[in-house]
Amino acid sequence: MTNKTLIQISNELSAGQYSSREITQDIIAGIKTHDHQFNSFITVSEELALEQADAADARRAAGHADLLTGVPFAHKDLFCTQGLRTTCASKMLEDFIPPYESTVGQRLLATGAVCVGKTNMDEFAMGSSNENSYFGAVKNPWDLNAVPGGSSGGSAAAVAAGLVPAATGTDTGGSIRQPASFCNLTGIKPTYGRVSRFGIVAYASSLDQAGPMCTTAEDAAVMLNAMAGFDPQDSTSVQQDAPDFTADLNQPLAGLKVGLPKEFFGSGLDPQVADCIMAAVKQIEALGAQIVDISLPNLELSIPAYYVIAPSEASSNLSRFDGVRYGYRCDQPEDLMDLYCRTRAEGFGKEVKRRIMVGTYALSEGYYDAYYVKAQRIRRLIKDDFARALAQVDVIMGPVAPTPAFDLGSNTKDPVAMYLEDIYTLSANMAGIPAMSTPAGFVNGRPVGLHIMGNYFAEAKLLNIAHQYQQVTDWHLQTPTSNTEKGA
Repeated sequence: MTNKTLIQISNELSAGQYSSREITQDIIAGIKTHDHQFNSFITVSEELALEQADAADARRAAGHADLLTGVPFAHKDLFCTQGLRTTCASKMLEDFIPPYESTVGQRLLATGAVCVGKTNMDEFAMGSSNENSYFGAVKNPWDLNAVPGGSSGGSAAAVAAGLVPAATGTDTGGSIRQPASFCNLTGIKPTYGRVSRFGIVAYASSLDQAGPMCTTAEDAAVMLNAMAGFDPQDSTSVQQDAPDFTADLNQPLAGLKVGLPKEFFGSGLDPQVADCIMAAVKQIEALGAQIVDISLPNLELSIPAYYVIAPSEASSNLSRFDGVRYGYRCDQPEDLMDLYCRTRAEGFGKEVKRRIMVGTYALSEGYYDAYYVKAQRIRRLIKDDFARALAQVDVIMGPVAPTPAFDLGSNTKDPVAMYLEDIYTLSANMAGIPAMSTPAGFVNGRPVGLHIMGNYFAEAKLLNIAHQYQQVTDWHLQTPTSNTEKGA
């Protein structure tokens, strides 16, 4: 296993210390040797990765290398990859091979980056623990008895374990930030519309957004440079040029106004997590920031509103999986209705079926106004709360989750308890603002992340803050190697 950052690998490739083929072979060997502990990968694309590595070496030899040329990464297994299995961690798509590449995938491959495989996840991105995968639960490299977070838990575990230097994730209600927090990574959810959703299997179309998961803020900025930008193939993509997210990383934080919402520090927050967050805030204050108390009064409504809106959109998006066009099909259906019913009953897992049922109910005649329309009104209130707060301050900070990573199996029988894990992250998706997690300490050996949220298209500011914080702390440099070897 390697714990080198993306930038370190890029620099060493440029210096000729090894070739892309050699680092790719080493990383694939590491996945094969160590991933049995974590179950972070669903598919390893050895043959395709080596072809991409050879092309990257040729590109570098010709003098046309980019920062990411020859650097290995992994995709969360809901990014369509041409010629490579894309499962969404579901029996429904167990053998699906897309005929095209997602826009994010195209842009990363255009830099010469090397995709070594597809990572495990909660089925169709529905979950907060990565226990809802058809391919089995993922384990947290920091403690093999703990969840890595979800739904991008496979990507988080793979990077945290040193199997890959970076991975893609998606965030519908916290699914980049929460696993980043649980696994001691830097993960950023960009502004809705900043990164194309074309070729990403949809969960909730008005909430989903892709982003990178890395060791450092600098790595995340480099990845986001490749991923972001307008895409005419995505109707929700914003027609706005993306900046160079690395340009302002070294800007000082003097004069920065940081808002601390009182609602983030209530009775549901683990006191030790609160201590880690406040220590991080004090460190950022020491770098020149001013701390301001603020309020987000409708925060507590984000969970009930989200769990009406997201399942409603999911029930619509997942209606395409019916056994007719592609994906799993039940054996010997008696008629068309039997085909539909048994295919979906057999192909989807429990959590996916639960959310489809909730969403279908919320959209049904007689309940649409009472639930879905009301939830959208609450969404507007949440958005307005952030607008008022961000008129007073530059960024908002708090915890990513109320606790560190919880034990495997501890919340699986209580969906509501699982949903409450997302209390601090859901609101950023509801408002569409950018948000990220950066390592900020440990509680009983399990990582804690600092949550940083900003105004629309302020990703560069969030990355600047995280980078400056990482220059004066070493939480992000700590690795779980001793833990994994002991637990193997």
